[in-house]
Amino acid sequence: MPAISRDEVAHLARLSRLALTDDELDLYAGQLDSILTHVKRIAEVAADVPATASPNPETNVTRPDAVQPCLTPDEALSGAPAVEDQRFMVPQILGEGE
Repeated sequence: MPAISRDEVAHLARLSRLALTDDELDLYAGQLDSILTHVKRIAEVAADVPATASPNPETNVTRPDAVQPCLTPDEALSGAPAVEDQRFMVPQILGEGE
């Protein structure tokens, strides 16, 4: 018994607003039946295989967070062309209303 009939293909074509000829309905019914049969067969074989996005497990390689020496605010700002309240001072790029 086919997985999808010619009438079901015609119904799907009407729902999709596709104008198919009789030859196209026969062709697509055969193709869709083949696809659905293969999907059913794969589902039967892979019933005990857990779903996964990738066959290779992916892990994110990260280093542990550790406190390390860094620049003091004065050292960081020492090369800045302009400083205000211990912050880099930069030209305004947006208008007042933005």
